Amino acid sequence: MDEQAVIDRFVDDAQAVLLVGEQEIEHIVPVTALPPGAQPGTWLNVRFDGDTLVEAVVDEVETERVRERLSEKMNRLRSRGRRVD
Repeated sequence: MDEQAVIDRFVDDAQAVLLVGEQEIEHIVPVTALPPGAQPGTWLNVRFDGDTLVEAVVDEVETERVRERLSEKMNRLRSRGRRVD
């Protein structure tokens, strides 16, 4: 795989916006090109041929690491008495 990407969002349930690499370059790809079960917030290892996504594999380790980090931040904010919805 060439780069890491995170699924930022889905558009019209047909396209996914990926933020690719450290520069978070936006790529729009068909949802059908993603691994089954991939959702916004899922990290992927991806390979592109030009603008075409040719391979995408879920990076379970990075996805879980980021989810845990965000959960910890939310818990810290809640413990400070700030309302977080």
